[in-house]
Parts: sequence; structure tokens; C-alpha cells
Amino acid sequence: MTLLEMSRSYRDSADAIHGRILELRRQRPKDPDQALRLRRRIAELTPLWREARELALLTAHYYDRSYHKHEQYTL
Repeated sequence: MTLLEMSRSYRDSADAIHGRILELRRQRPKDPDQALRLRRRIAELTPLWREARELALLTAHYYDRSYHKHEQYTL
């Protein structure tokens, strides 16, 4: 698998996670326990979404000389 293929895969994953987050945000549970679980699930998905977006960008531009890599993913 090439880095560009990985980038597309990360982008597709990020889109799917974001779609799920939006779907969860549209729900309006009446039960406070359900509302808490819903907020917790959104909070768990948000970092996964952010990482997938960052990795998609990193892998897409890994070999570009002008691209400044995200410090979190450099050695």
C-alpha cells in the first residue's frame, strides 16, 4: 500500500467517523442516562476523527519538501 492509498483510507475513515458524530449529535434522547452515554460516545469519537484527518494530510504530503509535518507525528 502506498502513502497516497493510505491517505485515502484515512480520509474515508475520517469521513465515516465524522458522519457518525453528526448522526449522534442529531439525536435528542429524553433519558438523562442516554444523553450522558451519547455525549461520552461523541467525546470518544472526536479524537479518532482528528487523528484520521491529521494522518490523511500527513500521508498525502509526506514527501512534499514544502510540507511542514505535524510535530506529533515526527521523531
